[in-house]
Amino acid sequence: MKHYIDIPQVINYKDMLKNYYSFSSNTYKQLIMKNNNVKTLKECLERDLKRSDLGCEVGSSAYVKKSKYCFIKSRALQKYSFLPNFEKSASEYIIPQAFINMNLKENDVIISKDSNIGEVIILDKDYPNTMLSGALYKLPIKKNKFYILSIIKHDIFKQQLDFLVPKGATIRHAKTLFLDCKIPFPKNNIEQTIAFVEKITKSIINKEKLIRKRHEQITNLIQEELVNNQKKDKFIYKEPTIKDLEENARLDTGIHSKDFKYIEFLVKNYKNGYFFIDNENIKSGNTPEIRYISDYENLPYKWLTPTHFNSYGNIIIDEYIRHKKTNNIKNDCILLVNRGDGIDCGKSMFYCFKDFGLGHHNQGLYKVFGYDTARLIFILCFLNTNFMRKYCGLLTTGSKMKELKIEHFLTIPFPNFTSKKQQEISNLYYNPNIDIDYKMVKLDNFDNIDNEFCKNAGIYNLDKNIKYLKKILNSTIDKIINEEDINIRF
Repeated sequence: MKHYIDIPQVINYKDMLKNYYSFSSNTYKQLIMKNNNVKTLKECLERDLKRSDLGCEVGSSAYVKKSKYCFIKSRALQKYSFLPNFEKSASEYIIPQAFINMNLKENDVIISKDSNIGEVIILDKDYPNTMLSGALYKLPIKKNKFYILSIIKHDIFKQQLDFLVPKGATIRHAKTLFLDCKIPFPKNNIEQTIAFVEKITKSIINKEKLIRKRHEQITNLIQEELVNNQKKDKFIYKEPTIKDLEENARLDTGIHSKDFKYIEFLVKNYKNGYFFIDNENIKSGNTPEIRYISDYENLPYKWLTPTHFNSYGNIIIDEYIRHKKTNNIKNDCILLVNRGDGIDCGKSMFYCFKDFGLGHHNQGLYKVFGYDTARLIFILCFLNTNFMRKYCGLLTTGSKMKELKIEHFLTIPFPNFTSKKQQEISNLYYNPNIDIDYKMVKLDNFDNIDNEFCKNAGIYNLDKNIKYLKKILNSTIDKIINEEDINIRF
């Protein structure tokens, strides 16, 4: 990450006098931005912010288990995504009486003023019956919306806001200070440069939407194949017997619940049978005692822990490690989360050795290997479905931190779909036969080539392309900030 804030090592008396004898280093921070063609965020808005642009706190007493009304919290805004992320209680159902209609529409830009201050997202669709928390503003931006969005998402914006907002003892509150942050605009080749930035930003957003669509397609395909190809047996739920408790050696209700038993029945009653992960094909990870971990790519091994990837099986934190021990990832494999929140356990990602090279994972992940790529990806896709997230959560043990041990993973049944069906599902996550040759891509043909790629790209392919485009996007914004020449190429 580049740093655009300068903290002087020495201050003089005049500076102290001007700042009322403040000894806080925060007071003397300065923004380093060579480009002076800037506007404040406030100047980029179509109009001044209104009270109706700000969300409202409804209080936890308004939360309910199910409702047609919803409440979005600030944690739905995450650095790694342009779209809202509703994992880990980032939204809540609320009673109708607490709802305030904010008319949230597709492409509305939402910014956080509290907690993760300055974080921003754009809505991927209309959100009727949904409101924002009191930490969130809806920004009225029309002109150059996607350009401005990309600048707010860039480190330059967060770093400005960081020294504008006083350091709080607990949660920091930006109020509307984010409006004072500067948005740099290109000095030369203005229209084409803005169009270039906006085209990349729109492509990233579109691919993030497609990742969610592919995930939904995978879940639907698996569910349809299971439900439509059952043996003649019918599911009948029975309360656990003493024998059941003795066989499982567990008194907790998770594995004896109706939901768990129904999912297990669907798999084991599948007409083509089922299979288990072989004991020889799953291994635990470890964290070396002596290690150096950083986002510096030249370190020898890619570093993976449960927090490094999301529910779609994509890496969201890029880190690397150096240590004296032998690394534990040397070829294609999938990594399974074995501890954390219940719903996180069993969450999986694909480690593509061709792309990542040598890697190392910690003890919070199990590695599954030794199968062909299509079988590995199918296991991953199956575990990442919404119903298997529930199944794995019910299978976990532990009170504070939930856990799935190797012996638990070995009991999970996987439906023995035909090779053709497994390949169809696997391709929605990882299509090894698709890529973009950016040597042939120009601004005027980008959309056609990009759309053609998206037709057959899987979740992994889309995420890989997003990371490539984000590097170009951040590099371009860096050049705008530093008033450097910009080459319009991909």
